Amino acid sequence: MTCINRLFERNVVSLCSLKKKKYEEISNIRFRRNPTKHHLAQSTNHALAALGYPTHKEEEYNFMVGNGINKLFERALPEGKKTEENVLRVRKEFVPYYDQHNADKSRPYPGITELLDELQAKGLQVAVASNKYQAATEKLIAHYFPNIRFTAVFGQREGVNVKPDPTVVYDILKIAQISKEDVLYVGDSGVDMQTAIHAEVTSCGVTWGFRPRAELETFHPNYIIDKAEEVLEIVFR
Repeated sequence: MTCINRLFERNVVSLCSLKKKKYEEISNIRFRRNPTKHHLAQSTNHALAALGYPTHKEEEYNFMVGNGINKLFERALPEGKKTEENVLRVRKEFVPYYDQHNADKSRPYPGITELLDELQAKGLQVAVASNKYQAATEKLIAHYFPNIRFTAVFGQREGVNVKPDPTVVYDILKIAQISKEDVLYVGDSGVDMQTAIHAEVTSCGVTWGFRPRAELETFHPNYIIDKAEEVLEIVFR
């Protein structure tokens, strides 16, 4: 099983089985030029401005994202305003704007479409595990990967803890009917590496996301790769 959480520029992670012909891929897809981060930053700033709060430079969002949008809003709100009520107010302004614009400039990272095609052609299962809210995750996956038969597409769901909690991985394993030993989890952030550790699956950090390589190395993943096609080398070695 392969789980990818870095498919789009600014968003990709993978989880792959380590047994021949029994791989499963779980992905948290990100987009190029970091349009995903661009859209998150733009949409959050729109919501903050609508409520009269100060906004942030796009690069400041690099370390605000990754734990779901509610945590993003909490981090973006000014000190003294980080209440649950204000988070919900920001979310109310954010969601309609983000839903309208989240695919404007996004596109898969180089090699991601070919990687997914190859994994599917070889009979591996593929799934998505993202901290992006569920509706947006489903929309983006359906738009950019209409020919990939994902075993599951999970974003942030009501009542389910977000990554690095391993619940999303466990839910996918149940659907895929495979064991932890048959999974390679590929992600671009410390949150992803923690998720793999908590789920007790093989981890692979990717360097094409918006977090530094040093962050990945902190968690000592089983693999660190620089190109999408290197996933195939791991899976089929």
